[in-house]
Formats: sequence, structure tokens, C-alpha cells
Amino acid sequence: MTKVLVSDPIDQAGIDILGQVAQVDQRTGLSAEELKSIIGDYDALMIRSGTQVTADVIAAADRLRIIGRAGVGVDNVDVPAATQRGVLVVNSPEGNTIAAAEHALALLLSLSRHVPQAHGSMRAGAWDRKKYVGNELYKKVLGVVGLGKIGSHVARVAKAMGMEVIAFDPFISADRAQQMQVRLTTLEDLFRQADYITLHIPRTPDTENLVNAELLRSMKSTARIVNCARGGIVDEAALAEAIENGVIAGAGLDVYASEPLSEDSPLRAVERGLVLTPHLGASTEEAQENVATDVAEQIRDVLLGLPARSAVNIPGLSAEIMERLKPHLQLAETLGLLVSQLSGGQVQELEVRLQGEFALHPSQPLMVAALKGLLTNALGDRINYVNASLEAKGRGIHVLEVKDDASRDFAGGSLQLTTRGGQGGHSVTGAVFADGELRVTNIDEFPVNVPPSRHMLFTRHRDMPGIIGHLGSLLGEHNVNIASMQVGRRIVRGDAVMVLSIDDPIPPALLATIHGINGIQEAHPVTL
Repeated sequence: MTKVLVSDPIDQAGIDILGQVAQVDQRTGLSAEELKSIIGDYDALMIRSGTQVTADVIAAADRLRIIGRAGVGVDNVDVPAATQRGVLVVNSPEGNTIAAAEHALALLLSLSRHVPQAHGSMRAGAWDRKKYVGNELYKKVLGVVGLGKIGSHVARVAKAMGMEVIAFDPFISADRAQQMQVRLTTLEDLFRQADYITLHIPRTPDTENLVNAELLRSMKSTARIVNCARGGIVDEAALAEAIENGVIAGAGLDVYASEPLSEDSPLRAVERGLVLTPHLGASTEEAQENVATDVAEQIRDVLLGLPARSAVNIPGLSAEIMERLKPHLQLAETLGLLVSQLSGGQVQELEVRLQGEFALHPSQPLMVAALKGLLTNALGDRINYVNASLEAKGRGIHVLEVKDDASRDFAGGSLQLTTRGGQGGHSVTGAVFADGELRVTNIDEFPVNVPPSRHMLFTRHRDMPGIIGHLGSLLGEHNVNIASMQVGRRIVRGDAVMVLSIDDPIPPALLATIHGINGIQEAHPVTL
């Protein structure tokens, strides 16, 4: 008999759907060893954030066909291990969209009208009307950082309330923003102009502590900021200090760098202008039912032999094909992640050129892997192999596929990604060597030959004496260790590129100094 294990609490609506096609066992609070010991008896596993589905658990799951995460993030599932075993992983990327958007709006309104403080005052027996004079949202400027599904919904509602909406999202085209009646701007200008700011971006190495003391100082003293996205995007100590010192008027937070929020957090000591909620963004009855229903329906469909609509890993490919394409997919995703960070600004078009033997492989998974890499910095764990194409389309990114089976630069062929946009574009090429090693072989038509590493620095500069030594000395002075370095050029004393693999990320202040080196035209820190 088909059996489904539900190892975290989920809404009864999901249980009822699963019960249509299988025996449902609800066993919550299992230890890792307990889960590992019983998972071999089940065809499907449904979880929320509590269960850790490790490679060891997946290895013990002889019958498992699908893992369903009732929510968005799948960081508690070893997706590569599941894919390797041919186990489908599905989530519910839109189930809590409205709930999260409405909570952000609720915090905006609570901040503007001092609702929590006025309520506390009333409970204490006071009647302080003058003390809690608020502000209207009407005709104020709302800055939306991240125009994904949640940020877009907030923008639509804010427009309906009479607010002027500006936004920062490097992966939204100008045409798409115009359709939404939203004006795109830079992150720095958004923080300077906005009366209210709401964050809707993932936590990545690039966004960690994005909202720091310097950015907060650029805001209006009357401005307020809301974060219902991910903890760690805002420097909490800097935010507390900014509110206490009157640098900004206030903030509303639903997520924190460490949860639950520690008792000694500086946020708890802020007495005015701050509204804190305990990660309630998805905590509505409707959202909990939506994600449970969405994922349960997908598990039911897969058990009946039908496709899933929100698979996180590649659907429809056998384990044998997955194994054969694994390094090629990894290269496509790595090059996408690389070119997105080199491009920086808006990406309006992505060209994927399959050269040599790459042109003989199934192209769709390679295209999707490239898009996933391209959008990872913008969307974090919300982007996957199934929704990458839809997310790119929703952002107005035009995707071109070019096959060139006559190109024989490398024995196994090569893959080239080229971005185009309002701020120009960049091109990167890579190959898979015979031993399975990935190599970046070309940057903006400059030949190089470097393996991707966690932290890298790419520069474009004039080919002139002293630049390499100057940059090396500067990194040494800031205790940034260089693991490897390579220069690519086409003509002597023309333009050149330099690629450095480094042990540590480049601090923003150091990057500004690098930009100031005579002859340096561009400098791009990259995290892969």
C-alpha cells in the first residue's frame, strides 16, 4: 500500500488530500535517527521547516518518490542528494505570498499610526491622543527593494492607497516596471528618496547586513523601514542605534538574524518607533491551509503518475541523465551566477550559446540551470529549476538559445552566457574538462583558464606596468589572501582582465579603493 509520512504539523486540509491516495502516518518530533530508521517504508514525505532531510535520510529511503515542503524554503532538504536518487522535491512558492505582503503593509500602517504604543497606553489606563499623532501613507514615497511576487503585491496595494512607488530590483526590466507603474532607481537613491521602505529580498552573501549604518544615515530622518523578508538583511544593532538617535523615525521587523530573538538583543531596548513581531509573515490560517493544500495536491498527483507544478529539482529526467549532465548543469548555473554579478544592473536579455558537444546535450535543463544561476542573487532559495523560466519571463528577461555544434575550442565543447541591458552587458564562457573540473575560459572575449572558487575578484584594466603589483599589495594590506591570479589580454598594452581567487570576500571600503587605482576600469567581487 502507498504510504505517506507527515513529520511536521500541517493543516488538516493537506492530510485529507493525501488520504485520498495513500495511508497517512503523522509522526512529528522525530529525531534524525528515528526518521532514518522508518523512512524506508514510505513513498512520500511531507514536512515543514522542522524536519531535516539529510543525505543520510535520503539514502535510507528506498521507496521514496517525493518530498513535499509545505512552505517556500527548502534549505532543510538536501536537494542534490534527492535529485541524485531520483526523488522529486516540491514546495509551495506562492502559498504565503498574500500573507507576507499583508503583514508588511500591516507594519507600515502600525508604524505610521503608532498602533502598538497607543494600544499599550490604553491598556495602562491613559488617553494620550496628542502623544500618538501619526502620519498618512497617502502621497508618500514607498521604496520597494525586490519586486518578486510579494514585493509586487505590496507595490500594487500601495499604489491603490495613493502612494508613489519606487523600486530597486536589478532583475526587473524597465518595461515590466512601467507596466506596474513603478519607477526603478538605484538602491542608494531609493534609500535617500523614500518615506517608507519595505524589503523583499533573500538573505545571500550579497544581501547580508545590506541595510547597515551608512545606508541608514542616508535616509530621511522621518523615514521608516520594514523587513518581513529574511533575517540578517538588516544590521540590527545599527538599526537600534539609528532609531534611538533619531537618524530615522522607526522600523517594523518580523524576521531576525537569529531566531527566536535573544533577550539581550539591542532591539528589545528601543522604546519608541519600533514594532517587533515574532516571524508572523506566513502565519495566517489561509496561508497555512494554502501551503498544505498546494503541497499535498502535488504529492497526490506524483503518486498517481502525474507531474508536479512546483518541483525544486529537475522534473522528468532519469537518474542516469542527471548523472551524465551533472557537471554541465553545475557549469551552467555557475556561469549564470557569475555573469549576474558581473552585470550588476538590469539584465534585459540572456543569450545561452551551446558550443561543440554542449549543443548535442538536451538544451532545456542547461537553459534552466543558467537562468537559475542568473537569478539566484535576486531570489535566493525561491528560485529553482521549475520556476526559473517563469521568473525570468515575469521580470521581462528575454532568453535566446543558440546552438553551434561546429565550435570545437575544447574537446567537450563550451557554454557561453551573454547578458545585455541598459548598462551594457557581459559575457562569460566555460567548459567541463575531461576530469569533470569546471573552468572559466573567457571573460568578455578575453581568454582565461581558471576554476571557479567561492570568492573571486574580476577586474578590467589597462595593460600597463604596476597594476598587478599595486592590487596585490592593497589586498595584502587588508589581509585578503590571494589563492590564485590570472591575466587575460588580446593585445599588449591594450585592455585586459584579471581574475583572482581569494580566501575572503572583499569589504565595500576596500572595493572603493580598488576602483580608485589608476588604470582600473571595472572591479567586480563575486561569490559563487
